[in-house]
Amino acid sequence: RVESAIGFAQWIVDDPATRQAGLEEAKRNMELVQLLGGSHIAAPPAGATKDVQLDLFAAAERYRALLVAGAEIGVVPQVEVWGHSANLSRLGEAVFVAIESGHPDACLLPDVYHIYKGGSAFAGLEMIDGKSMHCFHMNDYPAEPPRENISDADRVYPGDGVAPLDQILKTLAEVGFRGALSLELFNREYWKQDAGEVARTGLKKRSEEHTSELQSRQT
Repeated sequence: RVESAIGFAQWIVDDPATRQAGLEEAKRNMELVQLLGGSHIAAPPAGATKDVQLDLFAAAERYRALLVAGAEIGVVPQVEVWGHSANLSRLGEAVFVAIESGHPDACLLPDVYHIYKGGSAFAGLEMIDGKSMHCFHMNDYPAEPPRENISDADRVYPGDGVAPLDQILKTLAEVGFRGALSLELFNREYWKQDAGEVARTGLKKRSEEHTSELQSRQT
């Protein structure tokens, strides 16, 4: 199945012309996902990652417009946490935008690395209804470099870093998450390897030790 996809349309930015162009690009992206048989697409804060702090109420209105467009196509955009961004870097910010959009399809796309990078506590996941998360990006991060300097490229396979994955998965199970655990890696060393082997290694790294709690709750 196509559990999710991503595009980098600038749907959230302040400039009206850029935002309208971003909305049209997002529609094209969602149409492609629909043609592939998918039903969800990530909605990161592309174009608003530097300097300017957006008004979160305005961001919620823009997310609603994206959701309305997605409903016509049959694809649901997911507010994605981007820990390195000036906007939506925190789990709470993404939750705020989803709630204040007031749309029934509003949902979140969290990521182990991005929650850490943005400085949010993983305990915050305990306050989110699992039904509002259809996909969760799985990865890990090392103890070094420190959080302030860590980058996308430092992500490692689940279990190869210091993230509290057991607790994260236990929390997801307890809040009723029944979505997909999607391997999300931007490690350039992995890029040099065979894609199939990377996928197999990623599945292996998500061992029974890490997934037993989630699987037992699902059954």
